[in-house]
Amino acid sequence: IDHHTCPTCGNHAIRRVRRTVKRSSRGRSFTVPSLTFYECPACGEQVYSPAAIQKIEAHRPGKTKTSA
Repeated sequence: IDHHTCPTCGNHAIRRVRRTVKRSSRGRSFTVPSLTFYECPACGEQVYSPAAIQKIEAHRPGKTKTSA
């Protein structure tokens, strides 16, 4: 992932942000606290790293936690 260029509009001012985000999955809302991701100030596109996606999935309702 090129963290410096927006994949949607090509803006070179994409920035790293950290905030609590609210999402929904299968009609159920959930919150992911202190999620770090990249956001374009021009078009609002949000770009997630693999670690951010893992954190979102870990907070998703109905996700079963497995132990190694």
